[in-house]
Amino acid sequence: MAKNPAPNLFAAAGLDADAPRPLADKLRPQKLSEVVGQDHLLGPDGVLTRMLETRSLGSLIFWGPPGTGKTTVARLLAQATDLHFEQISAIFTGVADLKRVFEEARRRREMGQGTLLFVDEVHRFNRAQQDSFLPVMEDGTIVLIGATTENPSFELNAALLSRARVLVFKSLGADAVEQLLKRAEQIEGKPLPLDGNARLMLAGMADGDGRASLTLAEEVWRAARPGEIFDGVKLQEIVQRRAPLYDKSQDGHYNLISALHKSVRGSDPDAALYYLCRMLDAGEPPLYIARRVVRMAIEDIGLADPQAMIIANAAKETYDFLGSPEGELAIAQAVIYCATAPKSNAGYVAYNTAMEVAKRGGSLLPPKHILNAPTGLMKDEGYGRGYAYDHDQEEAFSGQSYFPEALPRQQFYNPVERGFEREIRKRLDYWAKLRKERGGA
Repeated sequence: MAKNPAPNLFAAAGLDADAPRPLADKLRPQKLSEVVGQDHLLGPDGVLTRMLETRSLGSLIFWGPPGTGKTTVARLLAQATDLHFEQISAIFTGVADLKRVFEEARRRREMGQGTLLFVDEVHRFNRAQQDSFLPVMEDGTIVLIGATTENPSFELNAALLSRARVLVFKSLGADAVEQLLKRAEQIEGKPLPLDGNARLMLAGMADGDGRASLTLAEEVWRAARPGEIFDGVKLQEIVQRRAPLYDKSQDGHYNLISALHKSVRGSDPDAALYYLCRMLDAGEPPLYIARRVVRMAIEDIGLADPQAMIIANAAKETYDFLGSPEGELAIAQAVIYCATAPKSNAGYVAYNTAMEVAKRGGSLLPPKHILNAPTGLMKDEGYGRGYAYDHDQEEAFSGQSYFPEALPRQQFYNPVERGFEREIRKRLDYWAKLRKERGGA
């Protein structure tokens, strides 16, 4: 009697078993040396290279944007260390699943086989679930590698972080994306039908994501007719994706916010408006810019124009109230106001200098004459004795010293001769004269 043929699972699911594999799958690295864009981890002096040389692979957290090789590197590390590779996703895994994974890892360990457990989106586990990893990490049941796109400092428990080292994966730069495209051309046996500018645009569209760059390349090959070469405009039509004006999480983002800040500091409202509009046009969240304008008002204008911080903060509140596009005009006006305001970083410098002295000085007790004395014992110790209430003194100024006795009088704040700080300087100079006349320190 003939046996029943094995069921065709692909056909049952409506899938073609012989369908071509996606390009990103074909190009998945088979060894660590093939991973691009992470030389700081996998280069000759990279952190992971050194770990593998000493066979001292411990639990790790891979932090970085999508498409940078976190899953691939974890899989290849398991191969390089002869560990069983187990992969789960925090999105689809519950407590019962974790218990099963841990039990299987314990059985493997009893048979002499270690387990590298790769947890994708590890930040999505709640606090109790994260804590469940601690015992199996400590007793060596698993080597944990968690992957996250979120800042581990904010998303992962301190206990888990204390048992794992955080390694940062970088977005792929243009050179790394170009390496992937060249490998794709070798695999496909034909050049990518793009001119030089379009090729650079494709790398920008990928936004540092290697998987995205290969998916875009597939779209281009599928769309191109024989002999056709796409320019930048045609590329955007084909893939229906606008090339980002800058990467919001990397160099372009920081370059433009730096340019905006320095233009405001340099009192150039026109340049400041240009960079503001560049960022808004690229899709930068307006509230991020508004917060930075508040910082500019504090750091670079300070008390030379106390209204600057009020106006900058009001622009942020206005955007919160009105939203886009009306609220962006308030931010623009705050930028103009700050750029044209008198500048002073005296308050910023004073704060930083005072912080340094405070850290060096330790826990110095304030002078006893300005300490309250709520108990008899404290009065006997001299607390509050000799304090001069300034409102009762001539010109409401006693000239007493308020610094600790062990710390000579300091001058942290040195206002400039610009804007409102010119008036503040006059007051400070006058009080210094009175202090000297009255024998104050």
